Amino acid sequence: MPNSFKSFSDAFNSEPAFEGLRKIIKESDVVSDFNKIFPDLEKVASAIKVERRVLSLKVENPTWRNELKFREKLIVDKVNEYFKEVRINKIRFV
Repeated sequence: MPNSFKSFSDAFNSEPAFEGLRKIIKESDVVSDFNKIFPDLEKVASAIKVERRVLSLKVENPTWRNELKFREKLIVDKVNEYFKEVRINKIRFV
């Protein structure tokens, strides 16, 4: 294989042209893995999207919304610890 060729994974992880796609994939990983990180919240809250490092959580019950608001820092820290990098900075409850 010539030296000028890169594997797809090397190109995807290093080329600036793929930065937007890498960001979208990282954001969607938070949404898809939310119930793996917090299995006890599966019936209470569901992750909707991540936009500009803000996780949108849908919480039907106002009591749970208030409780989760108090635990926001713990949730943010646990998500970032799970991915071993800063993926979210805050949570928006909808």
